[in-house]
Amino acid sequence: MRVATSQYQAMMNASLQKNQARITELTSQMASGNRIQLPSDDPVDSVRISRLKREEAAIGQYRANIAAVTQRMSKNEGYLTNMVNDMNSGRDLLVWASDGSNAPDDLNAMVTSLTSLRDSLMYTANSVDQEGRTLFAGTATDAKPIAYDANAPLGSRYSYAGNTNDQTVVVGNGITQVANQNVKGLEKLLNQLDQTIATLSKPDANPNDPTVRTVLANSLDGFDDAMDLLSGKIAVLGGQQNILHTIDANHENVSLSNQIAITSIGQLDVGTAAIELNGYSTALQASYKAYSKIGTLSLFAAL
Repeated sequence: MRVATSQYQAMMNASLQKNQARITELTSQMASGNRIQLPSDDPVDSVRISRLKREEAAIGQYRANIAAVTQRMSKNEGYLTNMVNDMNSGRDLLVWASDGSNAPDDLNAMVTSLTSLRDSLMYTANSVDQEGRTLFAGTATDAKPIAYDANAPLGSRYSYAGNTNDQTVVVGNGITQVANQNVKGLEKLLNQLDQTIATLSKPDANPNDPTVRTVLANSLDGFDDAMDLLSGKIAVLGGQQNILHTIDANHENVSLSNQIAITSIGQLDVGTAAIELNGYSTALQASYKAYSKIGTLSLFAAL
C-alpha cells in the first residue's frame, strides 16, 4: 500500500503534537504537584474536590466566628468577674456598717468607698469594645446600658437603657451561639446604693436607727441579688466557652480529614508521572528522528 507524502506528513504531525501535548501536561502536573489541572481531566474527582473545598471554606468561617465569640465572651467574663469582686467588698462594708457599735463618723467615712463602688459598677457596666459598641446592653450596642438621671427622685435615678435580645453567631452547621450579654437588674443595686450613700452621709447617722437599718438591709439584699445575677452569667459564659472549644476541636479534625482527602484525590503520583514523561520524551525524540530519516528517502534512490 502506498502512502501519499501529504498523508504521511499529516500523520506524523498529529503524532508529534499528541506527544508534545502530553509532555506539556505532565510537566505542568509535576510543577504544581496536582493531578487535576482542569475539571475535564477527571470530572468525578473534580466535583469531589470542589465539594471538599466548599466545606473547608465553611469550616474556616465557623472557626473564625468561634474565635471572635470566644474572645468577646472572655472579655465579658472578665468585666463581670470584676464587678462581682467589687460587690463582695461593698457587701463586707455594709455588714460592717450594720454593726450597732459604729459612731456616726464611722458611717460617714464609709460613704467615700461606697460612692467609688457605685461609680465603678456603673462605669464597668457601660464598658465599650474597641469599636465603641457597648458590651452589656443586649443588641442595643449604641446605647449605654445603665442610664443616670440626676433630676429623678432618690432611689430611681439609675435605669436600664438596653434590651435583653440575643445576638447569635453561626459556629457550625445548624449551630448558633449567643454572643452578647446584658446587665438588666444591676440598676436596682445602684439605686439602693444611692439611697444608702445618702443615708450614711447624714451627720447623725445611727446604725441602730430602724430607718438606717432598713436601708442597710435592703442594700445587703440588693448585693446578694446582683451577685447571684452576675455570677450566674459568669457560669454560663464559662460553660459556653467550653462548648465552643469542643466544637472548634471537632472543626479542626474535620478540616484535617478534608485536607487529607483533597491531597489524596488531587495529588500527582510523581514517580509514575516521571516514568510516563520519560516515555513520551523518548517517543517524541524517536518520532523526530524517524520523520527526519524518512523525509530523505525517495522511490528513485538506489537500493
